[in-house]
Parts: sequence; structure tokens; C-alpha cells
Amino acid sequence: MYDFVVVGVGPAGARFSRRAAEKGFDVLALEKGTVGTPLACSGHVSTDIWEFTGPGAREELFQNEIYGARFHVGGPNSDEYPFYKREVASNVIDRVGLDRHLADLAREAGADVREEHTVTDVREHHDRVEVDVSGPDGPVTFEAKMVAGCDGPRSRVRGELGLPEPDELLHGVLAFSDEADDQDFVDVHLTAPTFFAWRIPRGDAGVEYGLAAPPGVQVTKHFEELIDGYEIDVSHRCSGAIPIGPPDRVTSRRGFLLGDAAAQTKPFTGGGILYGMTSADHAAREIDPDRPTTLAAYERAWRNDIERDQELGHWLRRAYSLPEPVQHLGLGALSGEIGVHMDRPTSLVSAKHLKTVFSWR
Repeated sequence: MYDFVVVGVGPAGARFSRRAAEKGFDVLALEKGTVGTPLACSGHVSTDIWEFTGPGAREELFQNEIYGARFHVGGPNSDEYPFYKREVASNVIDRVGLDRHLADLAREAGADVREEHTVTDVREHHDRVEVDVSGPDGPVTFEAKMVAGCDGPRSRVRGELGLPEPDELLHGVLAFSDEADDQDFVDVHLTAPTFFAWRIPRGDAGVEYGLAAPPGVQVTKHFEELIDGYEIDVSHRCSGAIPIGPPDRVTSRRGFLLGDAAAQTKPFTGGGILYGMTSADHAAREIDPDRPTTLAAYERAWRNDIERDQELGHWLRRAYSLPEPVQHLGLGALSGEIGVHMDRPTSLVSAKHLKTVFSWR
């Protein structure tokens, strides 16, 4: 019997597998396909990413440095409002490579990471969980003291454990063009109803374009308008769901959720890499597979860490749908140098940000 069966080897699953294995637990991590594919997430992350990686990761994964963002109320030719920092604000990285790097770290720590293993059922008992899997050699059932659902926004584990759904699932679209672009600003377009679109320069790797919006919005139509405005041809299109708003409970008797499965994401961008891995660290610290009551400590720990940022992020997202004159007025008044951390909206009221804003005003 394993201590943990981890379902899904994205950033959150790989991080938890690594940390749990480093503590001496017997960890089996299952990925339904090949780690890192299909791509369904942006590679624009804060510089904190390097705190979660191993030696040589930056040389392997780095694509570009970003100092700020140009906000637009409209398409590519609309007025721009720059927000920037004097130091590097974020990095663009090889997103597929990140997943594979983190999975390798989990293997090195002692976790048994297996690809092409699709979970078909999860059954909880008072003393264990049973996980049915379809693998390369046929069906097999694994037993563990606990199961970790790290299997994305439409989590099979979440459904089998009877845990509640996220508040909403947005529809996200990504596409890439091949021309090299080493600009140090991203472009953000507040044009899609209740959400936004973006352009991210990736250095020699090309340019990423994306858009996310709620169900019912004509995402494809809005995305075509975006790339037509930039007058480019894109390839490598992909899409996926983006969970927003964590449910009231992400733990059961012997199971717990991490990452997108738990909607541990930023409501104002949809990104979840850092939130998911931060929550994975809380899970590895708090959860003892021999003591199911420790699941409550995990619930408290991750919510105490990121819940306020998620709540403020919801308010930021609401501002995306304000009337255009109000958006122009607000962006014009606030644009300039900032001291905000891209993963922490609460830094809007930090001493660093307030000092930065008032120093140039």
C-alpha cells in the first residue's frame, strides 16, 4: 500500500509528489498522458518560479524577461496604459519544459511517476483508498492511505470523492506565432466580456496570444479579432478550462485536491502555477497519511495563505467589465511605476507599492 497516490503530474501534483517523497513517504504519481502535454496554460510567471525548481532550471527553461504590462481598452491599435517596475517583474518560460522538469525532481526525490495511466475510479474506505487505473498493460487497482487529486479543472478525483465544484469554469484559448520578439512588456486587452486577452513576447521562442472568457461568450470570435488586429498568423492552437473560485471544501475522508482541481488560481488572470505549488507545499507539511484528521490543517493552511489574494483578485476582475470611459479614467490615473507582486493583489496596499506610487506622483 502506498502512502499517497497522486493523480495528475502538473506543477501542483509534481511538487507535492516531490515534497512528500522527500519526507520519506511512498508516493505513486499518475499522469494520464505524457507529462507536459497537451499544453493548456500560459508560460508567463513571476520570478518566484525559480524557488520551486532545481539546479540549472533557469538556463533550461527561461525565454524572456518582463518589466511591465501595457493595458488597452480595446484592440491592438487602441491607447495603451503602461504599468511597470524598475526591476524584472516576471519571466516567460518553456511551459511544457517546466512540467517535465518538476516531474523529474519528483522522480529524483523517490516518487514513482508513471505516464499513460488514466484513473477510472476512486473508492474511499475508512482505512484506505482504492484507485482503478487503465495503463499500458491493462487495468490495475492501486491501494493507498490517501489520494491527491491534482488532475485539473475537470477533476475526475473531485467527482469520485463527491467534493464540490469550483464557482465557475472559464474558456481559455492559446495560440503562438513564430516570429522572435524580445520586448520586455506584455500587452493586456480588456476587451473580452468580464475577462481579458493578452500578448506575451517569448524571445526566440515566438509570441503567445491568449484570451479567456465565461461560458456563452463567443471566445473564438473574440480571439480571431485579436489576432487579426495584430495582423499575424498563428499556429499550435490549444484551449482548456480555467477554474475560478475555490469550493468551500477540497478535502474528504482520505482525499484532497490541489492546483486547478481545487481552483487554487488567480481570479484576475486565471494563472495557477504558483498558487498550486504553494498549496502543495502546505499539503506536504500538514498532511500525515496515517492521520486523516490532518487534512483539516491543510485546508486551513492554504486558505490562510492565498484566500485574501483570491478575494481581492475577484474585485480586480470585476473592474475588467466596467464601462469603457471608467476604464480609461482609472487606467490613466493609475498607470506608471508600481511596486505590486503579480501573484499577490494584497501587495496593492503594501508599503513598497504605496511608496513607489507616491514617489513619482
